[in-house]
Amino acid sequence: MTEETTARSDPAAAIDPSRWYGLLAFAGMIMLMLGAFHAMAGLVALFEEDHYLVAQDGLVVSADYTVWGWTHLVLGVVIAVAGGALLSGAAWARVVAAVIALVSALVNLAFLPAYPLWAAIMIALDVLILYAVTTHRGDSRR
Repeated sequence: MTEETTARSDPAAAIDPSRWYGLLAFAGMIMLMLGAFHAMAGLVALFEEDHYLVAQDGLVVSADYTVWGWTHLVLGVVIAVAGGALLSGAAWARVVAAVIALVSALVNLAFLPAYPLWAAIMIALDVLILYAVTTHRGDSRR
């Protein structure tokens, strides 16, 4: 089978592998940034509760802002660690990145009434991470 035949039968085979590695590097960097954003949201929720638009009972999940703060802070650390592992080429990091991006999107969806613009930006970043880690079809250790 020639290269041309392979390229016609599998369109992904014709794409340069460096594109896939670039997407993984992009996802890793976005995850580091998203981890910092989550940490900032967590610290604000812990130390400045009156900063948000609604009271605790106006949220989708009615919880104290201290709980939300710790949730964002822990999630931020996990996302940043997974992003660093993704940048270093760990194979497990792609799966963790996809799962943690879904969890992050759900957490931000529940937190949307408190700070709509911030949560919407974080959900958009989660979608970019999901796209980048799920479109990769090659071996990340090559």
